[in-house]
Amino acid sequence: MAGGDTHEDSATEAFVAHRNLLFTVAYEMLGSATDAEDVLQETWLRWVGVDLETVRNQRAYLVRIASRQALNRLRTLGRRKESYVGPWLPEPLLTSPDVAEDIELADSVSMAMMLVLETLAPTERAVFVLREVFAVDYDEIAQAVDKSPAAVRQIAHRARTHVAARRPRDVISQSESQAALTAFRRAIETGDLQGLVDILAPDVVALGDGGGVKQALPRPVVGADKVARLLAVGLEQYGRAMSVEPVQVNGYPALKLWLDGELDCVVALRIDDGLVTGMYTVRNPDKLAHVDQETPLSR
Repeated sequence: MAGGDTHEDSATEAFVAHRNLLFTVAYEMLGSATDAEDVLQETWLRWVGVDLETVRNQRAYLVRIASRQALNRLRTLGRRKESYVGPWLPEPLLTSPDVAEDIELADSVSMAMMLVLETLAPTERAVFVLREVFAVDYDEIAQAVDKSPAAVRQIAHRARTHVAARRPRDVISQSESQAALTAFRRAIETGDLQGLVDILAPDVVALGDGGGVKQALPRPVVGADKVARLLAVGLEQYGRAMSVEPVQVNGYPALKLWLDGELDCVVALRIDDGLVTGMYTVRNPDKLAHVDQETPLSR
């Protein structure tokens, strides 16, 4: 009995030590904090049954278990998204300043990057995340995704090319994001849209996720004129009843918008060359559970 306790203590210690990393891996693969939490639970249940004497590298072994569980769930999630009402956006996370300071980590979990990852096939996404974000070696990834190391190298190359064509042109600077959000906030608080319109890129895309629960944009709105008109209508409708709270979401400055004292949505932006090219508004209340307190992330 005592031996069992010792085993569970050792297993718990290792799991707790790597928990934030495992959550981050699962979240980047899934775009859903709720599903990432479920993956952690499944990972623990498998990990506690492993003979730790046979494990050379606990971090790598845990990442492998979590990746497999996340990949299984990602395939299921894909089927769920097909029946999702309106555009699907990643679940926003309130993040701490240390995530923003790790530029590569912040870039990898930014709403803009998470949307790019959504365009990858499940195995491509798993391989890209494990290799590019967490620097897992090809042999380890091969075991996690049940492919040969040679096949994993090919998948990684294909995924890198795909992501490079779609990701923001530069790593978004915190200061550019902050400047854009300040203009956004000023427009909401004063009703003066011009400062906001001035920083919209001609091809800006606005996406809204209400999940069929809250009213949101049923499809993407494209173009500075259309997005500006959309914002003007929103400000006219809600302006005085709305209050704004600046926060860090997914590693970058974002806004929480409150309507009559209740959390209404989270707004994150994608910036390219100093202009807003993406505006992402999450209103689905099921996706706002992780913006009340910071979620620790690590790599």
